[in-house]
Amino acid sequence: MFHTSLKISPSRTKALQQAGIYTDYDLLNFAPRRYLDRQTTLPIFSLTGDGEDVTVIGTVDEINMVNQGKKRLEVIISDDTGQLKCVWFKGVSYFSKAFEKGDLVSVFGKVKKYGRWVSMAHPDVDKLNKPTSSLKTIGIIPIYPSSSFFKKTYVTTAVIQKWIRQLLEIHKIDDVLPETVTDESFPGRSEAFRMLHFPETMEEAAIGRRQLVFEELFLFELAIHYLKLRQSKRSSGITFKGPGNFTHTFFTSILPFKLTDGQVDALRDIKNDYTSGGQMNRLLQGDVGSGKTVVAIGAILMMLDNGYQTAFMAPTEILAEQHFRTLNEYLAPLDIDIRLLTGKRTSKQKREITEQLASGKTQIVVGTHAIIQDNVSFANLGLVVVDEQHRFGVMQRSHFLNGELSPHLLSMSATPIPRSLALSVFGKLDISVVKGLPAGRKPVRTAIRTESKREDVYRFTDSVLHDGGQIYIVYPLVEESETLDLQNAVEAFDKIKNRFPAHEVGLLHGQMKSDDKDKVMTQFSDGDVRILVSTTVIEVGINVPNASVMIIEHAERFGLSQLHQLRGRIGRGSRESYCILMAGHKQTSVAKERLKTMVDTNDGFVIAEVDLRLRGPGDFLGTRQSGIPEFKHADLVEDEKILSKAAKAAEALLHDDPELNKTEHQVLNKTFKTYLKEKQTFFEMM
Repeated sequence: MFHTSLKISPSRTKALQQAGIYTDYDLLNFAPRRYLDRQTTLPIFSLTGDGEDVTVIGTVDEINMVNQGKKRLEVIISDDTGQLKCVWFKGVSYFSKAFEKGDLVSVFGKVKKYGRWVSMAHPDVDKLNKPTSSLKTIGIIPIYPSSSFFKKTYVTTAVIQKWIRQLLEIHKIDDVLPETVTDESFPGRSEAFRMLHFPETMEEAAIGRRQLVFEELFLFELAIHYLKLRQSKRSSGITFKGPGNFTHTFFTSILPFKLTDGQVDALRDIKNDYTSGGQMNRLLQGDVGSGKTVVAIGAILMMLDNGYQTAFMAPTEILAEQHFRTLNEYLAPLDIDIRLLTGKRTSKQKREITEQLASGKTQIVVGTHAIIQDNVSFANLGLVVVDEQHRFGVMQRSHFLNGELSPHLLSMSATPIPRSLALSVFGKLDISVVKGLPAGRKPVRTAIRTESKREDVYRFTDSVLHDGGQIYIVYPLVEESETLDLQNAVEAFDKIKNRFPAHEVGLLHGQMKSDDKDKVMTQFSDGDVRILVSTTVIEVGINVPNASVMIIEHAERFGLSQLHQLRGRIGRGSRESYCILMAGHKQTSVAKERLKTMVDTNDGFVIAEVDLRLRGPGDFLGTRQSGIPEFKHADLVEDEKILSKAAKAAEALLHDDPELNKTEHQVLNKTFKTYLKEKQTFFEMM
């Protein structure tokens, strides 16, 4: 519902609503997307006419309507140094009535020289000898986001500024943040709005925006830390006596390699969470191949030692199946009952598994979101492990945290999340970062090649196969697309078989039946299939140490994070590993930067920072899944330093006054409760 103190026509009201503006406060927060700096005016004599953008002030000498060829309006203005011709080819009738001889005007536009005249086509104009609510040509000019609705209803910069000036006169705008949070450089809220919309200098515009960005991020971080504090006080109801026989046996007798320091630290964090008496809500972050699964197994075994079940959730069936196989391989000597529950199970199988879960016989269940269906119950669920957690909706993640069972929650992500995003989107989680690669893993060498070098790439592939190695060849499509002229994996399969007749070639794509996928993956893992032609279903879930080369076709079509995930399938054994990015000649600047980043670094955290910058936080995680709220002023990438400062200030304030009950915090308390209510859906489900 639209509610404002201003008198605005119905058509303009509709245009504002289309832009998400419903209240006076929304309009005050409708920030300019950029500014034009037109503070310097030039004398006409100094204009070179080589296309520079300038502001000129002069008196109207002549107003001429020219009908030769295309009809045009010519207005001659002069100052003490010369004359300038302003020309209009559009809106001629309107502008012919806008001027009178003797008017003092300011014009802004691109200056060019035609014959003896220096001229300016379709300039922005202000009359300086008449009252005006907003100057378009002198000073710092805000440029607001526009739309077709704004254009149809003539919602211009001048109109927006007129409305905002009225609002600043109507409303008394109180400061929300207490003095302990702000510093001397903060001008105050009312002045910040003035600086944002009517800056006298570019520095003022930056100062006004900085205060409003900080306020927005401070409220956001205050909500996160407030709810995290409340969550930490909630008892999980799970009694933990410490690691037992399962855990000790696995790490001393079964695990074939030594844990990295990052894995040890993460396991210590999890153990401390278990013994805290509260409900664990931890994000386990690590690069591709850093060994997160082993940490998750340790967390599971500690729960089993204390008599509790575990649910292991994955976003896709192929990944759930891979985790099921991995857990069975690792835990086979411990005789643990592990079951797979996915949508493809028969009704009889599902009924049997749910009965065994309810009785407590099944100790670990692996599956997709089918695990959290209403008809699935547990005897004593103690832990939920969520892999690739950003690919689950917030509703699914909150099912366990806010339900009656209150199990511990361990989320895992192989997509390293930059600190700015982790602070905001996952602020209610404690974060463990597993850095470093397990012993034996080597960094992958990456190169870009074009079609002209294909035979060279295939000759290199021949040498790897001759040496006993195995190859991935990845394609982006399964079926031909009318909009993307790409080879697809099915067609490529035949071509690769013809090119490498001495070697067994396998095909893997998402439309295959589960049993067929399992068969191909097993053949590749056993070495019977030497070349695996695949779509991106191999992005996660396949571990073949002997596969040392990956060729990614049409690499410019893939996202940076996806390229990094794919590359993570190789470099898992003792062989030197190579990722070859086959790229087309037509590449966007963004695609070029993605491919260059892949060549320059193997560090997933560096890659994630670049990916976040290129895509923005919404696309980085998928806005629908992550639920990232839209900020009116802040940008999580550009404003990372302010975000960090806001987080520290919010945490310190809550440490001093957890319920914001102090007298000096009453204004903030009122604003915060309103904010929390408005954002409740997001914050309660993080």
